Amino acid sequence: MTPFFETVTDLAAGAETLKRRRYGIIEMAEGRFRAVHLRPFPKVVSAPGILLFGNSYHRYFPGDRLWLYYNQPLRFPKFLTLKYVVSGRETSFASLARALDVLDEIARLKRSDALLCDVGNWRIGTKVLARWDWTPHCPSRWHRHYIKRFYGEYPPRAKWLEKP
Repeated sequence: MTPFFETVTDLAAGAETLKRRRYGIIEMAEGRFRAVHLRPFPKVVSAPGILLFGNSYHRYFPGDRLWLYYNQPLRFPKFLTLKYVVSGRETSFASLARALDVLDEIARLKRSDALLCDVGNWRIGTKVLARWDWTPHCPSRWHRHYIKRFYGEYPPRAKWLEKP
């Protein structure tokens, strides 16, 4: 029987676990990968939760820390959704870029067809998303949906993920 909660600190050693589990949190600190915390249930995001807790966490927690929540929906097993990102006050661009590298690696391990996200922060521009190969998807009046398509052709593995 598998435990409800697991932690993977080495992506290569935990590849089988990452393939099998649907819901996780990628933890980054000071521009470095710390772990992927696997959960038995998906991250549910609500507007009141974001309004009440989103800014307060970012404002009051110091340091270069980042948690990126992802889900693999039951109805769409070939897709991963970038559900939510929580960052500390001094979170660096490197931490975000490397967290997205880890998400790409998890998509590669799972053989996912695409990554999906709903960008709720208007400070995140379309040029930055385009630089990371995210394209607008499913236009909507109230949401900014983006997709990063793979369909078997994944971006080159990030050099920092390689063991020295």
